[in-house]
Formats: sequence, structure tokens, C-alpha cells
Amino acid sequence: MPSIHLSNLQQRPQVVALVLLSLLLAGCAGRPLMPTPNLYIAGGSQPFAETPPAWRSTRVDLLYATDRVPETDSAGQLTYGHGRSRSLAFGSAMVEIGDGLNWATLDADSRHRDRVRRWQLRMGSLRELGRFVETPYPFTVQDARIVPDAAVLAEQAGAEEALRREVARRLSSAPTKDLLIYVHGYNNGFDDAALTLAELWHFTGRTGVPLLYTWPAGHGGLSGYAYDRESGEFTIFHLKQLLRALAELPELEGIHLLSHSRGTDVAVSAVRELLIEARAAGVDPRERYRIVNLILAAPDIDIDVLSQRVIAERLGEGTEQVTIYASRKDKAIGLAEALFGSALRLGRASAGKLPTTVASRFEDAGNVSMVESRTAGGLIGHGYFHSDPATSSDLILVMRDRRRPGADHGRPLTPVDSNIWALDEGYPVSTAGGRP
Repeated sequence: MPSIHLSNLQQRPQVVALVLLSLLLAGCAGRPLMPTPNLYIAGGSQPFAETPPAWRSTRVDLLYATDRVPETDSAGQLTYGHGRSRSLAFGSAMVEIGDGLNWATLDADSRHRDRVRRWQLRMGSLRELGRFVETPYPFTVQDARIVPDAAVLAEQAGAEEALRREVARRLSSAPTKDLLIYVHGYNNGFDDAALTLAELWHFTGRTGVPLLYTWPAGHGGLSGYAYDRESGEFTIFHLKQLLRALAELPELEGIHLLSHSRGTDVAVSAVRELLIEARAAGVDPRERYRIVNLILAAPDIDIDVLSQRVIAERLGEGTEQVTIYASRKDKAIGLAEALFGSALRLGRASAGKLPTTVASRFEDAGNVSMVESRTAGGLIGHGYFHSDPATSSDLILVMRDRRRPGADHGRPLTPVDSNIWALDEGYPVSTAGGRP
């Protein structure tokens, strides 16, 4: 990073915000396993009752899709940096939980707040299995019409079919024929994003198939946020390619699209554009793309942008449920507010802070809900969707069980307003003293 004089920082608050964002949200190559969700503590439900025997391992094999440029590390092994690739690759990423310990020990420790061991997450090997054709495709103009190259289209179709075969192979072993797709946020490297998905999938009970969508973030430095923001714009086309390819897979029953921070803008934009395509083609977007859940965790989106891209575009018509997690304690989103001069960013919203028009649309939409996490905390308070045991419990109920908010549906959140809820300490203990 270039040297920065304190006097310059004092004169330029936006520079201060950029520096702090870069430092606070820097990823790491390894870290401890996330805390056990409250859902599984003190007689809660058993997370691994339906986990196939072959998946009961301290190793997690993630499927990934990425438009990062492939690189090699000092040992000559495949890795991915923050450079932008015009072709989308897919492959297998291995994550190790612990060091030489067995499944029985991990199973037991995954159901206790105070663990016997410190379970460290670390990246294992990467193996690229296939790659889409570079975009944009070459074309010719015939009779004033753009005609893509037939050979290139055939090559792309072959790559998409190879991806579907790999997904179908993994789904064949899964108790639920669902995909959990994770779209990470700003300043995340490949490894950090993979660790987050691995631990979340572990605590959902390992019942569906996890797929990491990792875009060219993690530039770092003073210009890192601007670079990552434009990388988010760049990657939208490739995410749409992936979702279209998966939509052709008959074995797939549903997609849970979990996005975080700047990744929420990527996910929302891609789903919005696919929704427009489906409407233009006269097809039902829910049946076409099978997106069961669209989850926006700590969304780094301006509230006015939300009102257009989500509410005005009726994004709820494209998915069964949209869930937004927000926290007033999220310091990273607070810095983003200062950086962009936002009156309010969605990730720090609460019932009393929402504009009247936005709040009323939550009621009208029906299947779009906001959950304010009052238990989130820590130094940054930005990764609470997996680091806070109460919030991660609700996320599991959404993704694993497809539950809607409210005690009647097994998610005993505190009602605040129409489709606006609060999540308090000890959740998900219900008012009756039991657990979902």
C-alpha cells in the first residue's frame, strides 16, 4: 500500500473510510471454525442426522465457479487471485476442518458451545474441472442481425453440460436435491470465501450441495474498494451464465442463493436481469430458475437503490423468499455509508430507520422480509451471519428447512412491523421455552 500521511487522512474522510474498510475486511488463509449455532446447543436438533456416510468427514469438497484469473503459488499449485478472467471456470476446492482428527469428534464438538478442541479451517487442494468460453463471444453481422459463431456456441454448450454432469453427480448423493450457492463480498480472497461456505454447509447438516461463486475481489490497498466494486459489475454476466446453465438440470429442486456485503449487489443484479428475461419470454421465473431463497446478509446497498432494484422491479416474483439480514452494529457498512454519503445502507437498517415507502412495500411484497440482528457484535460486526450463534441459527432454518419468519412457522423471531423482525439473544428459543 502506498504511504499515506496523517494530515491527508484528516483532510479527506473518504480516504480514511477506504483505508479502514480495506484493513477491517481483509481475508485470511485460515481461521477457527465458526461458533456452534444456538439451534444445536442444550438438547437442540441434531445437525447430521441425514448426512450421508460418505460426507461424514473432516474434509469438505466444495464445487466452485469463478471468473478470477488462475495462478500458481510458490509450490506450483493452482490458486486464484483478484485478476478478472473473461471465462468462467468450475472445479473442486477441498477445505480441511481440524488437523488429523476424526468425524466422531467433530460431530460431538459441533453440538457444544464450549468445544474441547480448537477446530482450525484451512484450504486444501484446488482442481479445475472445466471452463466456459471467453465472453463476449465472437460474432458476425448478417442482414443487420448479430449471429454468434456456431462453433463457439457448441463449445460453450459442451462446457455447460460438463458442469451439469458434475452437479448431478453430487446431487445424486445428497438427501436434498438443493444447491447452496454463496456469493462473497468485498476484499474476500478465494480461500476466505471457501472457508465461510464450508463451515456454513457443515452446520446446515451437509444435506444439499455447496457451490462457491467467487468473483475477482480482494485487490486490497487504497483503490481496493473501487476495484472490487467494478469487479462486482464485471461478474454479473458470468453469474447469470451459471444460473441459466443450472436451470437446465432436471435433478435440481431448488437454489438457495446466499450473498454477503458487496456480493448482495452482484446477486440482486443478476437475479433482477434474469427476472426481466423470463418476463420477456413469458415464462414463470420461479419455475425457470428454481431460486427458493435469495438471502442478503449485511447488504452493502444504498436504501434508495434497494427501493428500485428489489421493490420497484418486484424481485420477490422471481424467488419463493427474500430474506435481508441487517445490524446497526455493522461497522463496515457504517464506513460504506460515510464513503458514499448514503443516508442509509440496507445492512444497517432497522424498522424505525426505514423510509415509509420502503417499509410499506415489505408488507405489500409478502415474501420479502428483513431481520434485524440485535445480537451481532465483535470488532467489525460484519460477518455475523456466520459468527453469531443466534443469527446463524436463523439462517440455517431459512436455508435448510425453508421456513418463513414467525413462531407459527418455527422461526420465533420478534415481530416489529409488517415483514420486519428482530432477532434477540438466545434465539431460537421460543416464547414457550422450546426450540423449533
